[in-house]
Amino acid sequence: MASQDWFEKDFYAVLGVPSDADDAAIKKAYRKLARQHHPDKNAGDAAAEQKFKDITEAHSVLSDPKQRQEYDAIRQMARGGARFTAGGPGGGAGAEGFEDVFSQMFGGQGGNVRFNTGGAGGQPNLDDILGGLFGQQGGFGQQGGFGQPGGRGGFGGYGAPRGPQRGPDIAARTTLSFRDAVAGSTVTLSGLDGQRITTRIPAGVKDGQKIKLRGKGGEGDPGAPKGDLILTVSVEPHPVFGRDGDNLTVDLPVTFAEAALGATVSVPTLDGKPVKVKIAPGTPSGRVLRVKGRGVAGKNHTGDLLAKVAILVPQRLTDEAKAAVEILRDQEAGGDPRADLFREAAKD
Repeated sequence: MASQDWFEKDFYAVLGVPSDADDAAIKKAYRKLARQHHPDKNAGDAAAEQKFKDITEAHSVLSDPKQRQEYDAIRQMARGGARFTAGGPGGGAGAEGFEDVFSQMFGGQGGNVRFNTGGAGGQPNLDDILGGLFGQQGGFGQQGGFGQPGGRGGFGGYGAPRGPQRGPDIAARTTLSFRDAVAGSTVTLSGLDGQRITTRIPAGVKDGQKIKLRGKGGEGDPGAPKGDLILTVSVEPHPVFGRDGDNLTVDLPVTFAEAALGATVSVPTLDGKPVKVKIAPGTPSGRVLRVKGRGVAGKNHTGDLLAKVAILVPQRLTDEAKAAVEILRDQEAGGDPRADLFREAAKD
């Protein structure tokens, strides 16, 4: 659009938000209007197509902090009621010249500010004026306008971006079972336009991990790429297995006799194929037994299965079992299993 349009268009009104709306409100309004007026839903409707372009243009300016600041400054200047003329002889009666207006804005005295009034019909060079206003070097044309220098969204003079604007990124969430997160899974999501998006979640995804699906976000300007879909994955807990990085964890119950005398016991795995582990005689509760290669499989590494020994205390004893335990107690009489505990606790 021509540079003067920034004085005339109200981007806040286009999106239906107040001028002090925060980023979240602007994004919410844009998404709602974009869905309503998207060309795919209004085929052949020229008015809807123009409305969609206006919405996209407003969002591209107001969602960028730098562009929004500059737009607000220009709007504020326009609301001040100044009528710009070339100044000097022949200027319109009662109209302020650029020198007067900008001298007042920047505290100048008696016409100390000078602007280039070249151009057709003696019209002021807005590139030079606004380039000086916002600290640009050599006018807006050389620095890409209100966008980043040399980046997308640059402006010739000041006004619409030179090229089509990429669509916005969209946030979404999905929940996987623990088993699907470890093994990988395919999920189907609903896009902004109601279309179904099917994607593969890689094996080993963690709870809270974000996955970027390129080109699955909001629609861009005609001819511009879509934004991305940023998918946050939540993983449900498992009743038996836990996770420590790429390792799977499991609590392994063993009897007192197995821990004291030693034994070979079965350990469950996530793939349903149990493995055997050896319990050494005298194994204490809390010792971790490692089963290599039975954890989470990644691209370059597979974790282990960590089985933590938990010794079970019998709740009911037969008379014979009770007598045997009493014999063991009597044989250990005189030893204090908590002596080291109290010794360490007394240290500074």
